[in-house]
Amino acid sequence: MILDLIIEQGMLPLFFHESEKTTLEITKTVYDAGIRVIEYTNRGKEALSNFSALKKEVLANMPGLKLGIGTIKTATEAQQFIDAGADFIVCPTMNPQVAAKTKEAGLSWIPGCMTPTEISIAQENGAALIKLFPANVLGPGFISAVKSVFSDQDFMPTGGVEIEESNLKGWFKAGACAVGMGSKLITKEMMANREFDKLSQNIAKAVELIKQSR
Repeated sequence: MILDLIIEQGMLPLFFHESEKTTLEITKTVYDAGIRVIEYTNRGKEALSNFSALKKEVLANMPGLKLGIGTIKTATEAQQFIDAGADFIVCPTMNPQVAAKTKEAGLSWIPGCMTPTEISIAQENGAALIKLFPANVLGPGFISAVKSVFSDQDFMPTGGVEIEESNLKGWFKAGACAVGMGSKLITKEMMANREFDKLSQNIAKAVELIKQSR
């Protein structure tokens, strides 16, 4: 199950790049570093074509990798990427129409929530995991507070999570089951300069710090 894999690795790497070639290279680097669940994000006009090419490459050369799509805001977008082979759907918002489309496809739905009301509605609509977004605005104290009300719910803070011991320990101590990691893990500089060795080092550091933080 997708949720189990995300919890096991402790983080969900996420990124977008307009170049198909760079998208493939980043994914291969992350895969070779031991990550088995990745979120590609729908943040540019190239996203769908890049995702389709990436899915073909994953099926051919990256066995065991689960590839999700993020930044899905409408049911139409969800259907496009479901048709392209997405293994799960991640949203920045809590959208019941996207939830229904994802459920219809038999996939896991991870909505973004910022309030207890959104969390409750997400649960009613079958959220596999709830992304707390933007995490750097909410802070670890928010998880501690809502965990007392939603004790059985798994939360994944996303947005501004850093590869830094005190930051990660704060999230996991507060009750996070995993963290979403984007630009702090896969930086714009790394992508622009094709610094894939540095990306591998970042992933190794993040994985180790997450182990220590749990």
